[in-house]
Amino acid sequence: MSQPLVTVICLCYNHENFIKECINSVVNQTYKNLQIIIVDDASTDGSKEVIKKLIEQFPDIEFLNLENNLGNCAAFNQGLNLAKGDYIVDLATDDVFLPSRIEKQVELFSTLNNDFGVVYSDAIFIDNESRQYNKHSKYLRKHGLIDDFPTGDIYQKVISKYFISPPSLLVKREVFEELEGYDEQLAYEDFDFWIRSARNWKYAYLPEPLTLVRKVRDSLSSGWYKKGDKQLFSTYLVCQKISQLNRTKEEDEALINRLKYELRQSVFSENNKEGALFYKMLKDYSRNSSIDNLLMLLSRLRVPLAPVRRLYNRLRFS
Repeated sequence: MSQPLVTVICLCYNHENFIKECINSVVNQTYKNLQIIIVDDASTDGSKEVIKKLIEQFPDIEFLNLENNLGNCAAFNQGLNLAKGDYIVDLATDDVFLPSRIEKQVELFSTLNNDFGVVYSDAIFIDNESRQYNKHSKYLRKHGLIDDFPTGDIYQKVISKYFISPPSLLVKREVFEELEGYDEQLAYEDFDFWIRSARNWKYAYLPEPLTLVRKVRDSLSSGWYKKGDKQLFSTYLVCQKISQLNRTKEEDEALINRLKYELRQSVFSENNKEGALFYKMLKDYSRNSSIDNLLMLLSRLRVPLAPVRRLYNRLRFS
């Protein structure tokens, strides 16, 4: 029986020090029916030179050299236009596959019915020297962020909980076709993709860690958003989509909890404009609490809360 083709879209932006390890991990997969596309999003370091040497070594690799920096969503879509695979992987070129990653995920897909569109798995964190130091699942459980990793209809859960390691996904081609790729107006793709895909497709979880995800150790306790972070407004746009996609009261409750969380994130990272937007969405649901009102007051008064948030995150997540 022939193996389905898997397209791995490798997104590079200033990954000169990591891309060789990344691409070698793809080329050396136990699963061999691969289309490998490297998209360089106008890197300003020596990434392009490393890529050219890799292509000399592996001439079947396709290289899309973007002249202008488009950002992750648009750069990925450029690669997606070239993809021929039955399954698609979005891989940042500072991350690394373990040898049997694609084989095991494709094997799991072969046991699932057509309702399933995405397989996700556990992952291992590595630092800039590729030293392993934690597991994704262990980190989330240790800090009480999740009890289990669901399989099936995960839409409601993904609204309110972070539990998916983004580099771990193997996605059916039909899912990306239905969604028309990533939303290019957003600063990041993960949350939006999970929401839009999980509305119509089931997810399957593979508990084995199959990907090495590069994270600076201190980044895990630094929190998500910085002051002026464009990702926060993108999260607001995704929340607007959720309000249109929701079908049940339980899903609305999950969105309300998400809005309250993002309001806290906005105020404590001093992103006051976004805080006002999340507060208004809560008001539209008539679910503003006294704590929400206090947070909005602190935001309007421009109280500098970012140092408090950084201290809390260090104590909570270190």
